[in-house]
Amino acid sequence: MSTHAEPVTPALLRGWQLSTEAAGKDDRGTVLVVGGSRRTPGAAMLTGLAALRTGAGRLTLAVAESAAVATAVAVPESGVVGLPENAAGSVRGDAAKVLAADAAAADVVVVGPGLDDAAETAALLTGLAPLLPRECTVVLDAYALGVLVDLADVYQQWDGRLVLTPNAVEAARLLGQDDVDMAAAIPRVARKYRAVVTGQGVIADPGGGLWEVPAGNAGLGTSGSGDVLAGAVGGFLARKAAPAQAACWGTYLHATAGDRLASAIGPLSFLARELLDAVPQVLAELTA
Repeated sequence: MSTHAEPVTPALLRGWQLSTEAAGKDDRGTVLVVGGSRRTPGAAMLTGLAALRTGAGRLTLAVAESAAVATAVAVPESGVVGLPENAAGSVRGDAAKVLAADAAAADVVVVGPGLDDAAETAALLTGLAPLLPRECTVVLDAYALGVLVDLADVYQQWDGRLVLTPNAVEAARLLGQDDVDMAAAIPRVARKYRAVVTGQGVIADPGGGLWEVPAGNAGLGTSGSGDVLAGAVGGFLARKAAPAQAACWGTYLHATAGDRLASAIGPLSFLARELLDAVPQVLAELTA
């Protein structure tokens, strides 16, 4: 652990205790997940379900039109919007116009899980940025991170309300490098993009705040795991946690759930979808 990072412990998280009182689902926030190409709608589903598992009240999944019906059946807890797609099944860059009403109603928007075309994703982010209300927080993952380096006019609009969830490859791209040491890179990404950043258990904010989760294992490096992390952070944002607090909560739950699955199933044998079932127990213990 970095000597400068504050460890994320149960005591720290309990000091940031979130309200569990809500008269209805609207009091727990609305999350809009934008992603899910024809080939990878499951990524958006994992993200959305993770947001619900961490307490969000309302969910909308916006995925490629060809996958929309199947997504609605697979996730009956969610509203689903079909987005225009190109011949390869990638969500088109002009899809933002379909999302105007849902974007205006969202408390949190997560963009990236399951997107698979860089140019279309860049156009989508550009079109989506002006549609989001000022109080809406934004989480970017996957392809949305891969194109962000060239979109200063977009991320500057989200100053103070942006969370990034990069892996090592994405962090390197965000910094214009071939490879990075994540412990050193995460604070640099936070300063450059004026965002809260979480990656490999390290969380940083642009003001110099630095935290580290003393949990997690190699098994978390599996398909879909990052989608669950992005959704978990989004769920806490929907419950009105500050961006840094939401990132610490989500990262801790993700890592701790992974450790429990590694012990019960095997260090490299658990699936990302199983994190969705393990996270609530960890959350229940922390909020009891």
